[in-house]
Amino acid sequence: MPPVALAFFDSVGYILHYNLRASVVPADALRRHRHRILGKQPRPRGRRTGRRGVIDEVSLCDVDESRVAELAESYDVRAVTDYAELAALGVDAATVSTPSPTHHEIATTLLEDGIDVLVEKPLALDSTEAWDLVSTADEEDRTLAVGHIFRHHPALCELKRRIDRGELGRVKYLATNRFSFRAPRATTGVLYSLAVHDVDVSNYLLNDQPEWLYCSTDSIVREGIDETATVVLEYEDATSVINESWQVPVFGKRRDLVVVGSEKAAYIDYLDDTVLELYDSRIVERDGSLSAREEGKQVFEAPTAEPLRAEIEEFVAASQGQSTLRAPGSVGARAVDLLELAERSADRNETLRVDAVAGSPARGRASQE
Repeated sequence: MPPVALAFFDSVGYILHYNLRASVVPADALRRHRHRILGKQPRPRGRRTGRRGVIDEVSLCDVDESRVAELAESYDVRAVTDYAELAALGVDAATVSTPSPTHHEIATTLLEDGIDVLVEKPLALDSTEAWDLVSTADEEDRTLAVGHIFRHHPALCELKRRIDRGELGRVKYLATNRFSFRAPRATTGVLYSLAVHDVDVSNYLLNDQPEWLYCSTDSIVREGIDETATVVLEYEDATSVINESWQVPVFGKRRDLVVVGSEKAAYIDYLDDTVLELYDSRIVERDGSLSAREEGKQVFEAPTAEPLRAEIEEFVAASQGQSTLRAPGSVGARAVDLLELAERSADRNETLRVDAVAGSPARGRASQE
């Protein structure tokens, strides 16, 4: 197996060798977690191939020269300040977690330079740019992955398996809440920061795309930045209601999901990675009357796994042709389609039809109802 190079970006970039070279751009907590995960990997003692989880060489790339120098010294690796230099350094794959407005430019350059790319969500802030990245990856025969990290959340993966085998019956309703109390970000609101996760989770669990969408947002604290949003996705047989807010001080940090099926219901506290609760509750009909039957709950412990590590390892394996992706570029582009449509719905205060065409942007039109 030839060596591969991996890169990680955040507002800058880094390069790592993982039997593949990688690059990361430092900036926020996510970036630091990537460093931590990569830093845990065994340091190279000669060339290694075929072993996942082995970093052979790491280089960092960051536009902040002093920051990247400090990081490079901490990790005892080399550093650069221009992501355009990565291909010349032999990087084969990169993760991009720079500010969202820069994703398209950086990822396009890397893909055209022959580098496989994992882009942090959202793939882009514009559906045209998102699908352009998908097209570029196809044209260059490169791997394009998107950081929809909840597809690697242990409890959610366990729930997905149980839904797929029919344990919950017909899924009827999903409810998601993400609440915290903080100042809104300066660049993106809760739609592109939080709801991007949950529109994708809904599609992932239902293995479907919604037919109708409604969204309401509030932008009171910082003009033009939505700090609260409610998104309603109507599927053929199910409804998903998504509530996001940075202005709720009541719960501390709350992230949870309820899925109601015809046979069972499920609950996940996203902050408890491995725990899945199943409620044996259903409505039954007997002698022409309806009644609620509740037979208790079961708590299941999913195998422990760190979602970020799993995401990076899957990307590395896909870059080496050894695995398929749970969240390829097309998944990220469809999520951007829905977020763009949600903005349009909020602006018009209308329910919009989602006309999804595989491999191309979804289009929305005002409901005639």
